[in-house]
Amino acid sequence: MLSSRYTFIYALLMAAIVGASNFLVQFPVTGTLWGIALGDLLTWGAFTYPVAFLITDLTNRQFGPSIARRVVLVGFVVGVALSFWISVPRIAIASGTAFLVGQLLDISVFNELRRKTWWKAPLAASLIGTVVDTILFFSLAFAPLFAFIGPNENFAIQSAPILGAFAAEAPRWISWALGDLVVKILVGVVLLLPYGALMNVLKPMPQVAPAS
Repeated sequence: MLSSRYTFIYALLMAAIVGASNFLVQFPVTGTLWGIALGDLLTWGAFTYPVAFLITDLTNRQFGPSIARRVVLVGFVVGVALSFWISVPRIAIASGTAFLVGQLLDISVFNELRRKTWWKAPLAASLIGTVVDTILFFSLAFAPLFAFIGPNENFAIQSAPILGAFAAEAPRWISWALGDLVVKILVGVVLLLPYGALMNVLKPMPQVAPAS
């Protein structure tokens, strides 16, 4: 069945993106930009994770919210399993929680706006999902309040200038969250290009009724 085949492909892609992002988020970007230490601002996971929202939105467009949720759940299980293997348990738990909430929110928002101009549904869904996902992930993964999930990362909770540029200081993970959020939003906007290009290829299946 076509939907089963695509569900498997989408779920496999989702799991790969989640696993890669969970691994890369452990590594701050090195170097400086305009005198700003990028290690105080960004992790490499910010550049790959927005692809997860692209996969969800393409699935939702082609097969509807039910199949999209199935892809998210399969990607969640496989991605969390991979995360426990390639990263630490706290990162895996934080990632799994943020991923599930953010992706399911993305599906709901996309479904509400799917009849609007083509770019509104994926843009609004990914932006809202990204904000919620980022807040949940960085709080659970690094905030001392959630140390019961796993040990704190000393480098993450050390004070540093906010965004590496302002006089005010805050735990480094807050700057990571802000920096990652900005990059994820920018990448999410750029990913509208492949979404638009694939619209004529991955057309909605007639057997999947769109949400009213």
